[in-house]
Amino acid sequence: MAERSDRLRWRIHGERTVYDNRWVKLKLVDVEPPDGSRFEHHVVKLDHVVIALVVNEREEVLTLWRYRFAIDQWGYELIGGLVEEGEELAGTAAREVEEETGYRPVGEPEHLISFQPLPGMVDSPVDVFVIRDVEKVGEPTDAEEAARLEWIPIARMVELVGRGEVLGAGAIVPLMYYLASRGSGAAGSR
Repeated sequence: MAERSDRLRWRIHGERTVYDNRWVKLKLVDVEPPDGSRFEHHVVKLDHVVIALVVNEREEVLTLWRYRFAIDQWGYELIGGLVEEGEELAGTAAREVEEETGYRPVGEPEHLISFQPLPGMVDSPVDVFVIRDVEKVGEPTDAEEAARLEWIPIARMVELVGRGEVLGAGAIVPLMYYLASRGSGAAGSR
């Protein structure tokens, strides 16, 4: 199997950056797929993101209802943000929960899953943490994060995903993984 995998691996001959700022880097990568052709392929590089899936004892998920101008749509999202330099991933999850919701995690966030949302053209590592207990310590410090906070029964989230009301892989992947793994003894089960 390893030999077949090696034969199907693309070769990278080099890359050049065509756009770079604080939020996004766009590269052209000189690649050669197994058929021997050679061309430049776009790759978008984004910073490391951490998502917090906050679930209370009633199996409700803390969500943000917000507007996303890039797709001109309102929808539910989970709490999350960029990892700051030198920050531990679990620390990012805790910080983002408090900043975006005014709730402070009680106890250490539990790593649930890591994934890449669009690996064909986008390099954007995402780590998800489950937080099972929070305490209200104030108001969100960034008023632009959400129009409202809402605790939604986790079982209802599948319906909302199906209706297109949950926005982005950063919310959909953690929710579906958590739901799928709860009874299997995998990470995230209770």
